[in-house]
Amino acid sequence: MPATEVLVLAPLIVFGGYVIFGICGFGSTLVSVPLLAHLVPLRSVIPTIVLLDCVASISMGARLRAGVNMAAFLDLLPFMLVGMALGVAVLVYLPRTALLFALGIFVLAYGVHYALRSGPAVRLPRWSAAPIGLVAGAISSAFSVGGPLYILYLTGRGADADQIRATMPVIFIYTTVARIVMFAVAGLFTPEVLIAAAVLLPVMALGVWCGHRLHARFSRENVIRVIGGLLVVSGASLILRALST
Repeated sequence: MPATEVLVLAPLIVFGGYVIFGICGFGSTLVSVPLLAHLVPLRSVIPTIVLLDCVASISMGARLRAGVNMAAFLDLLPFMLVGMALGVAVLVYLPRTALLFALGIFVLAYGVHYALRSGPAVRLPRWSAAPIGLVAGAISSAFSVGGPLYILYLTGRGADADQIRATMPVIFIYTTVARIVMFAVAGLFTPEVLIAAAVLLPVMALGVWCGHRLHARFSRENVIRVIGGLLVVSGASLILRALST
């Protein structure tokens, strides 16, 4: 894609993703990563978004720390760290077309889930932290879209909307710091990635600020359904792109 289009579209995508993050406490990568993957390779997109997520999560986590569901978070932590190590290997070694196709399938499936879901959450046992943490950690490293599985666990363990909004940034603090270390070891932080993150940092900050101001004005359920619709479209487009290359 021409550089001019990337320079125009990438900041708009990042801004929109972090507005959603400010409203819900999650969703920035669910929106931004699939859309940015149309502009630049995933191996550049994901390390860039990880750096932005780290700063955004620390900011949101400090602001909402009183509402964190610490017990559920500590149950997930060791398993998601192991899963993240596996996800780095997927990101480094899986071919680009396979990465796009796998991301498209995941995003499309979760888009359908979020767009159509209704009714009370299914109650989950404490041991479910192991499989959910492993899979979510791997998906977080490979595609930066592990948020839905973390929300599935928190909801299933009885967390309310405010606790989810407070706990998700804390989860992201740990996952992003761990991924930064793993990505650095894997050599994924190229000069281009670092420059892109620095340029997009003010855009991310503005998006989070706007989302935090808008939080009380929007129903979380309606925002999630909008996210679902965006995911269906972006997931399907990624699958078509992977099949056409």
